[in-house]
Amino acid sequence: MAALTRPPLRVLVWTAATVALVLVAALLWRGSDAAATDSTTAPPADVPSGAPAGAVSEAWSATGDPVPEDPVQEGRVVMGSAHGVRGLDLQTGEEAWSYTRSNARLCGLTATDGVAVAVFATEDRCDEAVALDAGTGVRAWTRNLSLAGDAVLDSTTAIVLASNPGGVVTLDPVNDNVRWRSAAPSGCRLLGADTGSTGVVVLQRCGGDGPVQVRLLDGFAGSEHWHHDLPATDDVELLGADGAVTVRVGGEVRTLSGPDGAVLATHPLPEGATDVDQATAGTVSLLRVGGTVTATDVASGAWLWEAAATGLPVSTVMAEPGAPLLLADADGVVSRDPATGAETSRVTTAELAPGGSVSVVGPVVLVRSDDRVTGHR
Repeated sequence: MAALTRPPLRVLVWTAATVALVLVAALLWRGSDAAATDSTTAPPADVPSGAPAGAVSEAWSATGDPVPEDPVQEGRVVMGSAHGVRGLDLQTGEEAWSYTRSNARLCGLTATDGVAVAVFATEDRCDEAVALDAGTGVRAWTRNLSLAGDAVLDSTTAIVLASNPGGVVTLDPVNDNVRWRSAAPSGCRLLGADTGSTGVVVLQRCGGDGPVQVRLLDGFAGSEHWHHDLPATDDVELLGADGAVTVRVGGEVRTLSGPDGAVLATHPLPEGATDVDQATAGTVSLLRVGGTVTATDVASGAWLWEAAATGLPVSTVMAEPGAPLLLADADGVVSRDPATGAETSRVTTAELAPGGSVSVVGPVVLVRSDDRVTGHR
């Protein structure tokens, strides 16, 4: 029998080092972002064709936190949750793809240009951004950011806006570059920010009880186009930034010209009115107060028509000039001529929640609220 020989010392050292490296790698993997990320993808969506039936009923409902202002992208409904993003099938509401980070919280979510842009916080700051193809869930890009924990996301075509009281940051949604940053001036804080076809609009107050100022910044360069002073009040709200700039100041709504900030129109509100929102579709600005919508011309502020409505369109910035306006009312969804307000068609349903925003994709009527999307067929 051959005698057993002990391996050379160098072999023992190499073996021990290899085992140690494997153990370290395993521990690092278990604590890494990659190990905490769980994602699924899907084929591109088959966007349904056709039109809704004359009467529809609720086919599905899904909750989200947050829900993008325009959740429909690339034939999917994009929704957020505490730790991730998912894309739902338009017709069934079933999950088509998902992206989850178990070691991070979702700070904000928005959708535009065919991508869902999400920002995550791993500690106390929102510091990691990811863009996912809205149709498939495939990752388009990731990058590090340095946003405060209270950052809010918004978007329009070609612009993603992140804002908090300390300032704003804009991103290119298709690529991963930061376009520009703008901090609130010394001694000032931002009360709100929005982005739309006019650019980036911010509300700011300087000093403890000074006047509120509306500023319009170029969406791509960040330079200021104009500013407009409002009365000193805490009861102020930025409603819209498409075509014209719309602001609620106490008991009235002011419409400011996109090109120069001049006051185009003022709309007194009923005493105690709180259910107020605004949207722009093509050349028409829509202001909903309770169960009534008032339509005005974006360029001049001239009154056009008034009608009953409990909800405004979702996809407003992309509306083609002259395309019918989709408004929710007590009986369902009505299409109206944007110039006259005349009803052109109607889809009836008794299940629409008041205040929801409406969009139609093929035979599906979608209603978005702050924490839910429902599909009706």
